[in-house]
Amino acid sequence: MRTLVICHDRAPLDREGIVRWLSSFSEVAGTVVIRETAGRMRQRIRREVKRVGLWRFADVLAYRAYYRLVHAADDARWEADRLQALRARYPGPLSAPECLVGSPNDPEAEAFIRECRPDIVIARCKTLLKERVFSIPRRGTFVLHPGICPEYRNAHGCFWAVACGDLDNVGATLLRIDRGVDTGPVFGYFRVTPNPAHESHAVLQHRAVLDNLDGIRDALIAVNAGTAAAIDTRGRASATWGQPWLTAALRARRRALRPRGAEGGAPHVTTAAHRS
Repeated sequence: MRTLVICHDRAPLDREGIVRWLSSFSEVAGTVVIRETAGRMRQRIRREVKRVGLWRFADVLAYRAYYRLVHAADDARWEADRLQALRARYPGPLSAPECLVGSPNDPEAEAFIRECRPDIVIARCKTLLKERVFSIPRRGTFVLHPGICPEYRNAHGCFWAVACGDLDNVGATLLRIDRGVDTGPVFGYFRVTPNPAHESHAVLQHRAVLDNLDGIRDALIAVNAGTAAAIDTRGRASATWGQPWLTAALRARRRALRPRGAEGGAPHVTTAAHRS
């Protein structure tokens, strides 16, 4: 199985950690590394303002400031520790080539992916991929979406599950990309039990993947072998979610600090049934 990763340049848990993990059971053909320009960031801001309005966007900015003050330093140490653990668990050398681009939809990225001839691409990026890119790999391009789909589509599904008090649906979805926004076929759910009083949304999103690497590996192997059947999601609620809000975070924290608040725990995994 040949694999390829698309990730951001300042995401070492993806750029190194996920690549090391993939190398333990597949041939990593390459990595597309995204270094976004200021212009792309401005585009993302304009889209969010248009989607939620100025007052709610102020709530988004307030959460960003809160995160930097309350969680950022501890999260940086947590991420460094998890990267060291991944290096110890998957110590093999990293030899696959990288392609540095401004967007995964750039012609250079498309040409690089075609040259690498992957069976499966793992997209760990914020940019929606164009069909001419996500359709290249033989078995498809997959995301480890930070949320249970279809209930928590779009960005930061783990945050919004906690904010809604839906603690049984905090986790990641292994989903094959199609033309929609997180609407493709689902091949696995990988849940974690959150500790909302103390864990940030960023740690939860990382844990949903890193605490479930063995189960995700098995699902990808089955996909590549053609034995994985998609989970039927028909008839379930579907909603898109955006950036975290400070007001929602504070409500969730107050709820978690009540006497019967949630505790952290072991992951719970639901994966697709396999065809015989």
